[in-house]
Amino acid sequence: MKTSTLAALAVMTLGLAACSTTEERIGGAAVGAGTGAVVAGPVGAVVGGAAGAVTGPAVARTTRRATR
Repeated sequence: MKTSTLAALAVMTLGLAACSTTEERIGGAAVGAGTGAVVAGPVGAVVGGAAGAVTGPAVARTTRRATR
């Protein structure tokens, strides 16, 4: 459990380092963590948060393009 948590934290740290805007990463992580918590509990929250932080900027860019 500790190893997987540390691995997820390392992946999130690397993803945040390449961030274009922090707000997109934080928003994506929050949505992903919320969704993951509903689907799979605490483990899902960690995985969903990491996935949301990584994909957040791409989703934000796509949404912006679609609304223009």
